[in-house]
Order: sequence, then structure tokens, then C-alpha cells
Amino acid sequence: MTFYSLWVWIPDPDEVWKSAEIIKDYKEGDKSLHLKLEDDTIYQYPVDLKTNQLPFLRNPDILVGENDLTALSYLHEPAVLHNLKVRFLESNHIYTYCGIVLVAINPYEQLPIYEQDVIYAYSGQNMGDMDPHIFAVAEEAYKQMARDEKNQSIIVSGESGAGKTVSAKYAMRFFASVGGSASETNIEEKVLASSPIMEAIGNAKTTRNDNSSRFGKYIQIGFDKRYHIIGANMRTYLLEKSRVVFQAEDERNYHIFYQLCASASLPEFKDLELTCAEDFFYTSMGGETTIDGVDDAEDFEKTRHAFTLLGVKESHQMSIFKIIASILHLGNLEIHAERDGDSSSISKQDEHLNNFCSLLGVEHSQMEHWLCHRKLVTTAETYIKPMSLQQAVNARNALAKHIYAQLFNWIVEHINKALHTTVKQHSFIGVLDIYGFETFEVNSFEQFCINYANEKLQQQFNSHVFKLEQEEYMKEGIPWTLIDFYDNQPCIDLIEAKLGILDLLDEECKVPKGTDENWAQKLYDRHSSSQHFQKPRMSNTSFIVVHFADKVEYQCDGFLEKNRDTVYEEQINILKASKYQMVADLFHDEKDSVPVTPALKGASSKISVRSAKPSVKAANKEHKKTVGHQFRNSLHLLMETLNATTPHYVRCIKPNDEKLPFKFDPKRAVQQLRACGVLETIRISAAGYPSRWSYHDFFNRYRVLMKKREISKNDKKLVCKTLLENLIKDPDKFQFGRTKIFFRAGQVAYLEKLRADKFRAATIMIQKTVRGWLQRVKYRRMREAAITIQRYTRGHLARSSPSRHTKLNSRQSFANSHKMTSGIPPPVPSLAPQRKGNVRTDIYYLEFITFHIQGISTCSFCKQSCSYHCFLSLGCDLQNKEYKHLNEQLSTLTSAYATEVEKLKKELEQNRQNQGDDNRLVNLQEEIKSLRLELGKAHSERKIIEDTHDKERDLLRKRVSDLEDENILLKQEKEELNNRILCQSEDEFAQNTVKENLLMKKELEEERSRYQNLVKEYSRLEQRYDNLRDEMTIIKQTPGHRRNPSNQSSLESDSNYPSISTSEIGDTEDAIQQVEDVGLDKAAMDMTLFLKLQKRVRELEQERKKLQTQLEKKEKESKKSQVKDIIFGILQRQELESENKKLKNELNELRKAVVDRATQNNSSGDFQEGYSLLLNQLKSANEELEVRKEEVLILRTQIIKAAQQKETGKNMESNINTYTSWPNSDKHVDAEDAIEAYHGVCQTNRKTEDWGYLNEDGELGLAYQGLKQVARLLEAQLQDQRREHEEEVETLKSQMEALREEMEKQQQAFFQTLQLSPEAQVEFGIQQEITRLTNENLDLKEMQEKLEKNEKKLKKQLKIYMKKVQDFEATQATVQTERRRQELTRQVTVQRKEKDFQGMLEYHKEDEPLLIRNLITDLKPQTVSATVPCLPAYILYMCIRHADYINDDLKVHSLLTSTINGIKKVLKKHNDDFQMTSFWLANTSRLLHCLKQYSGDTGFMTQNTTKQNEHCLKNFDLTEYRQVLSDLSIQIYQQLFKIAEGMLQPMIVSAMLENESIQSLCGVKPMGYRKRSSSMVDGDNTYSLDAVIRQMNTFHSIMCDQGLDPEIIQQVCKQLFYMINAVTLNNLLLRKDVCSWSTGMQLRYNISQLEEWLRGKNLQQSGAAQIMEPLIQAAQLLQLKKKTSEDAEAICSLCTSLTTQQIVKILNLYTPINEFEERVTVAFIRNIQAHLQERNDSPQLLLDYKYMFPVVFPFNPSSITMDSIHIPASLNLEFVNQV
Repeated sequence: MTFYSLWVWIPDPDEVWKSAEIIKDYKEGDKSLHLKLEDDTIYQYPVDLKTNQLPFLRNPDILVGENDLTALSYLHEPAVLHNLKVRFLESNHIYTYCGIVLVAINPYEQLPIYEQDVIYAYSGQNMGDMDPHIFAVAEEAYKQMARDEKNQSIIVSGESGAGKTVSAKYAMRFFASVGGSASETNIEEKVLASSPIMEAIGNAKTTRNDNSSRFGKYIQIGFDKRYHIIGANMRTYLLEKSRVVFQAEDERNYHIFYQLCASASLPEFKDLELTCAEDFFYTSMGGETTIDGVDDAEDFEKTRHAFTLLGVKESHQMSIFKIIASILHLGNLEIHAERDGDSSSISKQDEHLNNFCSLLGVEHSQMEHWLCHRKLVTTAETYIKPMSLQQAVNARNALAKHIYAQLFNWIVEHINKALHTTVKQHSFIGVLDIYGFETFEVNSFEQFCINYANEKLQQQFNSHVFKLEQEEYMKEGIPWTLIDFYDNQPCIDLIEAKLGILDLLDEECKVPKGTDENWAQKLYDRHSSSQHFQKPRMSNTSFIVVHFADKVEYQCDGFLEKNRDTVYEEQINILKASKYQMVADLFHDEKDSVPVTPALKGASSKISVRSAKPSVKAANKEHKKTVGHQFRNSLHLLMETLNATTPHYVRCIKPNDEKLPFKFDPKRAVQQLRACGVLETIRISAAGYPSRWSYHDFFNRYRVLMKKREISKNDKKLVCKTLLENLIKDPDKFQFGRTKIFFRAGQVAYLEKLRADKFRAATIMIQKTVRGWLQRVKYRRMREAAITIQRYTRGHLARSSPSRHTKLNSRQSFANSHKMTSGIPPPVPSLAPQRKGNVRTDIYYLEFITFHIQGISTCSFCKQSCSYHCFLSLGCDLQNKEYKHLNEQLSTLTSAYATEVEKLKKELEQNRQNQGDDNRLVNLQEEIKSLRLELGKAHSERKIIEDTHDKERDLLRKRVSDLEDENILLKQEKEELNNRILCQSEDEFAQNTVKENLLMKKELEEERSRYQNLVKEYSRLEQRYDNLRDEMTIIKQTPGHRRNPSNQSSLESDSNYPSISTSEIGDTEDAIQQVEDVGLDKAAMDMTLFLKLQKRVRELEQERKKLQTQLEKKEKESKKSQVKDIIFGILQRQELESENKKLKNELNELRKAVVDRATQNNSSGDFQEGYSLLLNQLKSANEELEVRKEEVLILRTQIIKAAQQKETGKNMESNINTYTSWPNSDKHVDAEDAIEAYHGVCQTNRKTEDWGYLNEDGELGLAYQGLKQVARLLEAQLQDQRREHEEEVETLKSQMEALREEMEKQQQAFFQTLQLSPEAQVEFGIQQEITRLTNENLDLKEMQEKLEKNEKKLKKQLKIYMKKVQDFEATQATVQTERRRQELTRQVTVQRKEKDFQGMLEYHKEDEPLLIRNLITDLKPQTVSATVPCLPAYILYMCIRHADYINDDLKVHSLLTSTINGIKKVLKKHNDDFQMTSFWLANTSRLLHCLKQYSGDTGFMTQNTTKQNEHCLKNFDLTEYRQVLSDLSIQIYQQLFKIAEGMLQPMIVSAMLENESIQSLCGVKPMGYRKRSSSMVDGDNTYSLDAVIRQMNTFHSIMCDQGLDPEIIQQVCKQLFYMINAVTLNNLLLRKDVCSWSTGMQLRYNISQLEEWLRGKNLQQSGAAQIMEPLIQAAQLLQLKKKTSEDAEAICSLCTSLTTQQIVKILNLYTPINEFEERVTVAFIRNIQAHLQERNDSPQLLLDYKYMFPVVFPFNPSSITMDSIHIPASLNLEFVNQV
């Protein structure tokens, strides 16, 4: 297709739309449009002159295949359909955006695009950054929930077989992966486990889908504040109950029936009496009972596992399976018609009826009777009427449907209970999986409800799209014009408004003889004038509703019956009386279970006695809720939920009805597009400005249309505005927003045409120029060849002429004569550059003359002489001109030379004069230098003095601040101790009170639950009694009917009974046993059972009151104790104040006495003795007073207690809330003694004002001694009692804890064992015993190892001590001899010889924390940057070596443990600091190398020097610690890479794929891609490749500076390059916009830059370059030719590192950026796949970018010796001594 051709879309009956080319210009008024179809057929398209409606224009090929349909320039139905078809068939892309909608086409084939790595790839990405995917929608919802803190909803809709359930399942899988629960509950697994259960009980095979959901569901996934999943909740809508009893041809019932039949042979299902599915009526109506590729037995195991995972007990599971089996048996009942035709019966020997009754635990005779009879109740009479055969079958089917519906609701409720959480929900994301718009040949009540729901959802969808458009326009500042969009409110009013279709249906259901025909007639009368309602011409029992998607004709037959959902109450009552609790609970209404409320207190004492003649039950309004009414209410609730959330839409499309993979039926597709609202989105977008470009993208794309002076401007907005105003004259066709340019439909296509024209003109210009240049080159070569040929030919002709020698001789003679006569050389034309023009003319003339001379060679010699003379004269003239010109040049050069020489002479003289000045300058410079040296010395001295002064000042300030801090700390400590003492008793009391309250609440709840269970049991027995009484009435009745008042109603029944969870009945077992013993008939009439129940209720109420009174007593006691404690607090404060006064007075008295004594006896020795005596007395007095404080307080408290009993402490109650209790206040002392002691103390306090008087009389000492003895006695008693009590409490607590733990373990094991089969129980018991014996063996082994180690240690110590003893003895002998010598010789001074540093560091054990803090915890890498790399590791080893030298294993163990813990602490604190992590990785690995190098193992000592061998460890083997350090190094390495990954990963995609590394490759982004504004993050987070390389340089320099081993650096770089490769390739495989030739060029350049970086850092051996091979091949694949089969072979041979999936994916994604590129054809891709069939590649599409290569730490010994290491003072290790 040439660019200048124009293509349009015309309707087609088969393809819906067909493209055609306009071959003749259309003029207004023409009746037809001349077209040529794609098969070259000429076609004339008629044009209606009235409407002048022309066909839709087709988009340029460059826009076909866009990710977002709203990015198309022409927005209409054929463009949308064609774009989806191209993406689906040619590129195999099943997802496409349509604005806010994700269109998902069912491929009917499993695709490898849902693995965990794909989830990781989409997690954290913006919605427009990656290819369309369900994960992108889920990520957008998750991100908006976290960012906006608003609840989200994902609405998945589509018709049956379109893939709704699978899409919803993948969305939930995404949430479970990215929002995994933080706790150990694994709630996300439970959320996913609900899917197989709901599929089993709610999905079935239909003609359109093998796994069709026959109900709607809305799942709310709850998140906490950290956005982890905490729970979920499920709501279901409109279960298709009719499928239980009827299936169409080639359809099946619900999966659970077939799964149960397939597993019927299991021993636990023997009692179900099931066989294969073909034997049951309800499972064989559709014909085939199996599905190809589905194993029902295997699926049943998955269903059972899911039940178990969700916590459904085995007993409940068996009950569920019994109920399902009973439905199958119910369907096989044989109902026989009687002779009269108006009645029917069931054989008592019917096997299936027996199975049905036994499985459900109901009475056989009652069920047999009520299946064939019904009860009619009026206000005064009750009729029991037999049912005809058809009525009995209908009643049986209704019962089966009702049982299944109730079971379905019960399972959903229990799933919700399992998914419920007590944690507060912060936000949620809802996933709505609901049926799409449906229209069949016969449409009934189900289709009406489904289409009604879709009308509501479409209305919400339209308003949301409209709202988003309005917000976008307002955000960009675009003038908002009202867009008219379809509002389906009239259609919704037709259905749900007052006297609408549903209202009339409910009204007709209330009429006793209402029929479908009467209802249809009412519809015709009421709504015939509505534009959305129509009456069919040929039918009076159907009606047409004009929905938003299509007209649908509904058949009225069955509407009333399905809306009533009638099930006879007599049958339900029998089920309510089932002996199985779960079956009875299924059919109990909420009104049947009476909740416990305070209102029951008054009524609990009354006894209700049943009347002998029951009254008629009042009609229950709740019973009259129809299915339509319930569905309308649930739909309104759903819409309220959706309107309160931010919705996201997924529209599933079914491509064909044959379920064939990748087959596209345009008719079916366009029908669903119209129904799902996609075209409405297109219409709303097209009404405004659908195409939107950012200024940056527009500038890059269309700058070829700009002029050079416009591009030079810096303001891109202004440039874009100027360009558009020049190109598009109509200002309404575009609008300028704040960040985007908005275009009307078709304008982008026009701009593309202008751009292509510009490129075409430029191409033609380039081609013209190149072709001209090629022709000129060709002409020059031909000319040179011709001249060469002519030259050689002429030479040959000249040589072959006979007069050749004559000519030469004459020329030579002429030249000689000319030289002799004139002395001038032969005339040679000059080619001086100054005279090129003239010389060329002269040469031309010379050549011309020469040519003529050669031409007249046959003339006479005279003529030749004449010619030579002319030639000579002409040459002379030319030579003269040349000489003249040269003389002029020479004169000019001479004058310039003379001027230059004079100038140089002047400069030489000036330089000679300046030489003297230079000597003076040198002297001055030397003087300045010496002065500067002196100044520097002065400055340094001053600096030293200032530093000394500053240090001293800092030390003093530090000392003062330390003292102040110490003082503050002491004060705080004192206050804390006081507060702790005051609060201790209050906390204990509060805790006890809380515990007691919790226990009482728990007991109360248990009583409530027991009471509720009793009420439930009472209602069940009451129902049973009613059933038995009815049965007796029936037996007594004669044929016909008699008057019998009843309270039963057969016409009023509710379709939905709430399910109630089962529970144990504790206190009524005797009563139930009594019922079973006596028999049902007698027990039903026995009132004693009900009296017992009533009595039990009263007892429970009394017990509850008793507990309430006990609680009140406890509260009063607590208040009293608080009063006592408050009083004690007041006394304590007063006592402390008085004690403080006493001490101050005593201190003053002592000081006074000392001063007086000192003045009297200043020089005597008695002063010192008296002073010391007084000090001792003061000290002892203080100590005794401290001891007495507490005792006095205790006595005072007891006094207050006694006084309070006499009501003397009433005034203290106001201080209850301000003071706290005291722990010693409860100790008992005799009240009279306490009061007497209290009065004595008070009297003493009054006398303490005069301390001098007390001291003089000696009364203080006597009182003190007496009080001391009494207090010590009391203290001893109290302390002993308290100590014994505390010891007993601690012992009991420890015993209780141990017993509780043991009991919990045994209970867990017991419960696990009970859930297993007998064989599994035996195996589990054996495993438990083996585990216990294994643990005991391990403990014994550990004990043995410890003893062996201890033995070895003791042996070593023994050897060392023996050696020391020997050395000591030898030393003693030497000392003796030395002494003798010294006695003989004179005294000599001995000087200590300085010893060399031995490479060991000694520190005291108490300094170890300080060592770890200075060397590890507080150390910064910059502190030791100028020292030996890994200095901390060397220092630590030297400390370890000293501990080894002194044989202190505890010190070694402590130091290494503290070191490892310190490193871990530092890394945890700096978990995002690359420099710190690299520093400790280097030091940890170096310490590991040192422990190996100096271990004494010969394998590690091969490279050691002799000196280094001396530094080896002597006593300890630290192999185990080496392993610990190795593991720690691996952890640090992983943390290092994690930090690097976090810093580098955000740069990779932008730098490798998006940034323009090579300029002039701009504009490569696809056009018109519309990113959602809600997804875009503010700011331009773009990175270039230079930023990546700078970051890599930073990493490399840090690692090198820290002294990290080169091998480790290589491994880090290899891992980083793998991450770059994986992230880039994964994005390439998931982004259509970057799969182009230009991107391939950019990639090749970027990879070459990275390889150059590797070479520059000498890292070629790391293997990092080889890691990039897949990315290199992907870049080459984008650039290779993709047409012929030779190209396919070349691609297959080149791309060996890419898998087949990756190659095909890249080819499918390949996008031409310009019109001159060609798309990859489907045939070429098929050819590639055929070539790659033999490969056994992994089906995985993406690379795991989180994969880490195993790290290896090779042994790298150090050449540094320990004694050569210098410890800098900056480490503050003064307490460490060098040995």
C-alpha cells in the first residue's frame, strides 16, 4: 500500500467489516464511491445523498497493533475490531487496553505468561510501562490502594466461556504474591484455596465453556496498614439452581456431583450408596458425563484438600458429601401416578428413598407422605391435598434445588469464617466475577436477571469513564464541553422502578391464580409506550427489552415459578427435624434461633405450655421475598460497594464458539464488544480529544517538520505550539494542556502523513544527490580511461611514423640554437599558484600550437622554423612575466625580513638590561622564602598552643558535663526507683483484676453459647413434635378432609434459609437420650423435657447473677485496698520528710560539736579521736535510720488499718485516684500493739524538734536501741514470710508453665492423630517416638562432646602447669646460683632490653565491650581509610592470637562471639549503606583468611614466610568459627548485592532501553500511546547509561578501597551484569514499544559501553560479558532481516542463548517505527517455530532476575606480617597493649 492511497472500511455480511482502497476522487454529490477491495475486485459503494454518510477511514499501518485502542487516530468499531484481530492472530497478544478497560480474549490455550517471574516483572511498574496484562491491572489497583488509601474493585465480566473466572483467579494470585501475609497464618493460601471449592460447587460444563461459573461472586481481599493480606470475604449472586434438576444437551450438572461419583469406590464413601454418574437422573440428562482432559477423581482430592486447608472438619465434610449424595438419590425416586390421575405415590421399598432418608436423618414415612401431598391452609380450615404426578415431580425438583442452594450458602459462609480475621482491616480490593450480557434463542428469568445486572454495571461504567474524562480535561486545563453519552437509566427504570417489570412480577406472584400470560398482558398494558419495551408481533407470551447492547426477547413461561422459588414447607419441616445437627441447621431461619438478649431476663422464669388446639401462624412477610426482590436488593448493595471504591475493568471476549485456540470470529467478537461497553468507551473518547501526546514525545516525533531556528529554542512547549498552529489551521482540532497536547480524531493520522511526506522529500533529495555523485565518479573514470587509451595510441602512432627521428633532431637543434643566442631556457609554461588563471590560458594556447605543429609534420623545414620562432617568442614573453612576478615577491620578503631583524635587535637589548634586575629579584625571593618559613614556624607553634588549650578546655568541659550527666542520671534513677516501688502494687492489682474479668467474661460467653444451643435444640425438638403430631392427625383422619386448624402454611416459603454452624450440646445429653429411649411418639407429648430445659435456663440465669455479684464484690474490695494503699503513700511521704529534717538537724549538731571541739583542742591528739568517733557514730546512726524507715512505715500502715475499721479514715477517699498502693501494706501486725507503737512514734516526732535536748539526756540512744530490737524482730519475720511466699509462687509458676506447654504439645499431637486414618495414626506414633529418641540421642552426644572437650582442655592445662612447675624449679635453681655469685661480686646496674613487637595485642577482659565498640560498632570506614586495608581484621586476629598464647579459651570464645554479633549489629543498622557493608565484607573475609593462614594447617601455609609461620595459633583449633565466619561472609555478600540491586535496578530500564545513547535515533517511541495519568509518578525518573556506569564505578572504587578480594569483586560485577541482562531482557519481552530496529541499535551500543567498562577495570575474566549474551542476541534479532527462509535459518543459528519462546515473543512484538519498515509476517514466525522444533528449551519466558550465583570465597593469604602493623591513635585503643 502506497502512502498516498486512502483506505476505508465498508460493511460485510461475513467479516462484519472489510477494507477497500479509494481509486477515484470523491466529489460532493457523487452517488457512489469507487473502491478496490483487497482481492483487487472493483466495487462501487453507494452513498446516501440525504445523510451524506461516508465509510469509516482506515488507520495508517503504523498505528495498527497498538497496545491501547484509544491511541488509534480514527476511533470507530471497524478500527477496534481490526486492531484486536491483528494483535490476537498475528502477535498472539490476548490483552489490549481500551482506555481504562483491559480487553482479554480467551486463547483457549495455556500461555506461559502467568508464572511467578512475570508477577515480579509487573510488580511496582506503571500501567503504561509494560504490555497489557491482567497483572498490570492488579498492580494498578494495589498501587492506588496504597497511594490514595482508597478501596479498589476489579470488575471482570464477559459471557460464559470468555475466561472471567481464570482472569479473577490470576488477579487474586497476584495479590497473594505481592501482598503476602506478614504472620504465619498464610491467609493468602486460604484465599486461593477457596477457588477449587467454589469451582466444584458452582461451576459446570455448558455448551460454551467446560468450566462455566453459574453464579456471580464478589471477593473482598482485606489488607492491613502495611498492605499485607489479612483476610477475605465472599458474596455470591444468583446461583443457577435449575441446573441441579435440568441440563441441556451436551451439558453437565455441577462438578461436585461427578467428582463424588468418581470417588464413590473409596472406603469412607461406602455408606453413600453411590455408583457412576450415568446411573443418576440428575447427572445424566445432558448425555456425556465426562470432560476431555479432566480427571474428576483427581479434582475431588483437590477439593477435599481445600476444605481441610480452610479448616472444615472431617465430620462436616462427610455431612456435605452425604447431602450431595442424597440429592442424587432424590432425583432417582420413582413417583407413580394413581388411577384417578390426580394423585401419586412412592413405593415404601424404594431404595433411593431409603438412602435419601438415612443420609439426611429424617423420618421415612413422613418424607414419603409429603413428597406426594401438600397442605392448603385457610383462616379456619386445613386441607391435605394429594399431588398429581407432574406436581409431585416438580415438588421433588424444588426440594432438590432448595437443599443444594442451602448447602451452597452454608459452604460460602464457612469459607468466609475461615477467611475472617480479627485484625482491623485498613483497606480492601474487591474482585467481581460476574456474568456478562447474555442473549440466546430462548431467554428466560435467569437471562433477564443477568442482563438487568449488566444494565446497572454499564451505567456505573459509563459514569466512571465520563468522570475520568472530565478529571483529565480539568487537570490539563482544557476547556470542558459536555459530552453526550448513552444513559441507560430509562431502561433500568423500566425494570426496577415502581410498577416496573419486577414489581409487576412480584405482584402477580402474590395473586393466588396468577399466570405468566396474565403477567405478560399487564406488561403490555403498562409499558407499551416505553421506548425500551416492545411487544413481539407473533407472540402474546413474550416481551422485548431494548438493552444497551442489543434487543432481547424474553419468554414469559416459567417466570412466575422461578421468581416464587416455591418449596413446600412440610418437606422443609421434616428436614428441620433431622437427627443430624448440620442438616437441621441448614433449614433453620434466623427467627428460629433466638439470640440471648437482656430482654429475656424477665421472661426466663415463665413456662410456656403448648395449647392442645394450636392457633394459626401469622403470615410471615419475610417468607414473601421473591427471588427477583432478593436479587434487586443484593444488586443495590453491590452497586453501593462499587461506587465507594475505585473500579478497574476487565472485559473478557470469547473469540469463537468452537473453543479452538487462536481462531477469531469477527461476528462473535463484535457482538461482545457492543455488549461489554468497549465501544461506548471508544465513543466517549472520540467525542472529545482521544489522541494525547506529551510535549516531549511530540517534539521528538515531529521535529522533522520544524525549522532549524525553531528547534534551537529551549522552550519545547512554545516550539510545539508554533508548529501546530502552522500545520493545522483549525484551532478546534487540538488543545494545549499543561503537560499534554490533545488532538481530535484523525489529526494524528494527518500529522503522520506530513511527516511521511517530509521523509519522502528528504529521501528523494538524498537519492538524487547520491545518484549524481555516482554518475560523476563513473564519468571521470571513463574519461581518464579514454585519455589513457588516446595517449598510448598516439604514442604508438608517433613511434611508428617514418619522420620520427627527423622531428627529434630538428627540435634538439632548435633548442640548442635558442640557448646559444639568448641564453634563455626553453619556454616552459609556469604553473605558479598566484597566476593559475593566466597560466591555464597560456597552456591552452601552447597545447593548441603544439597540436597544430604536430598536424603539419609534412611541411617544409622553413615552415617548421617559422613555427618554432613563433613558439620561442611566445615563450619568452611568458618567461618575462614570470620573472617580474618573482622579483616583486622577493622585494616584499626582503623588506619584511629587515623589519623583523630590527625588532629582534631591540628585544635583545632590553633583555640585556633586565639581567641585572633579575639578580636583585632572586635575592628578594630568597628573603621572602626565609620570612615565610619563620612565619610558618610561628603559626605551627601557635596552632600547637591553641590545640593544647582547646584540648584542655574540652577535657574540662567534658568532665563537667559528665558530672552533670551523672548527677541527672542519679536523680532519674532515684525517681524511677520511687515510681517503680509505687507502681508495682498497682500493676499487680490491675493485672489480677483484668485476668479475673477476662475469666468471668469467658465463662459468661460459654454460658451464653450453652443457652443458645439449648434454644436451638428446643426449636428442633419442637419442630419434630409438630411433624409427629401432624403425622398422627393424618393417620386418624378418614378419607376426604376434615376441619383441622393448623399453623402451617404451604404457600409461604423462603428460598434462602440462613446456615447456622453446628456445636456440641453439653447439658441436654440426658434429655436427648431419654427421648431416644422412650420413643418419638411419647417423647413428643412429654412436657417434662421442656420443663427440664426451662429449669436449666433458670439455673443458668441464677449462676450468671451470682457471677455478677462476685464481680461487684471484687470491685468493692479493690476500691478498699486502693484506699489503704493511698493512706500508706501519704504516711510514707510524711515519714520521709520528717526523716530528712532529723538528718539535717543531726548533721548540723555534729558539725557544731566538731567545730567547738576543734577550737578548744586545736593541737591535741584528742581532736582526731573525737572526730573519728563522731563520724562513726553518725555513719552508724544513718545506717540504722535507713533500716528503720521501712519498719516504721509498716507499723503506721497497720495502725491506719485498725483505725479504718473504726471508721476513722473516711476523709481520705478523695485521694483515691492520686496515690498508689504499697507492697507491704497487707502484712499482719496486732492492731493494739500497732496503735501503741504509732502513738509512741508520734510522741517521738514531736520531741525531735529539740535534738540537743535528746542528745544531752541520752534518750536518743535508749529509744533507738529499743526500737531497733523490735524492728529487727518484725523485719526478720516479714522477710522470711515474704521470701517463702515468693519462692513458692515462682515454683508453682514454673511448674504450671511446664505442664501447660506439655499439655499443648500433647493436645496438638492428639488432634493431629485423630484426624488421620488408623494406619497413619500408627505411623505418626512411630514418628513421634523416633523423634523423641533422636532428641535424646542428640542431647547425649552433645554431653559426650562437652565432656571430651573438657577432658582435652584439662589435659592441656595439666601439661602446661607441669611445664611451668619444671620451669619454676629450674628458675629457682638459677636464682640460687645467681645470688651466690652476687654475694661474691660487686653490685652492677641491670638495664632492661627493649624487646621486639611479637604481633600480639593484650587487653583486659573487662575492656572487651570497649574494644568491640571502638573497633566494630562505632567505627566508620573513613577512620581507617589511610591505613592498611582490613586493619580491624588484623587487630582482631592479634587479640585472638594473644588469647591463644595465654591459653584462655573463654577469652577466645567471648571475643569471637562478640565480634560476630557486633558485625551483625552494624550490618542491621546500616542495611542500606553499600560502603559500610563492603567494608565489613572485606574485614570478615580477611579475618577468615587470617584464621586459615595462621591455623597451623600445612595446606594454608604454603605461601607463608618464616616470620608469618611464627605467628600461627598454638593451642586452639578454630575450624568451627571459620565456618561461622564463612556463613557470615555469605550473608554480608547477599546484603551487599541487595543494596547494589536496590540502587541500580531503577536505572536499568531507562538507561538500557529508553534513553537515547545514540543521538539522532530519537522519535522511536510508538505514537499516541496513552498512559493513565493516575499511574504516572510526578517527576522525570529517567537515567542515562552514563549514570549506570558512574554507579558501577562507585561500587568498584568502594570495593577496591576497602581491600575486598579481587575474586569477590569479580563475582559482584558478574551478578550485577546478570541483573542488568535479566531486567533489560524481561522488559524487552513485555514491551511492544521498545521492540524495534532502533532499540536494537541502542542496545548494541549500550552493551559495547558496558563491555568497554569491564575492559577498563580489568574484569574480563569475571564472566560478566558472557552473561550478557542473551541480551546481545536479542539486540541482533531486532536488527536482522526477517523475510526469507534464509533469514530464518540465520536467526536460528545466531540466537542460541535465547529460548524458542523468547525468539517468537520478540518477533511478535517487533514494531515498525517508520512507514518504510515492514512487519514480521505470521508465515515467517511459523517458519522460525518449525526450525526451532528440535530444541528442548525451557518453556519459561522471562529470566529470574533475583537468581544469585553461588558465591565462593577463595583463600587469599596476606603478605603482611602482624608485627609490621601500626595501630593509629584515631581508633582509641589505648587500653590495648602490644606484646
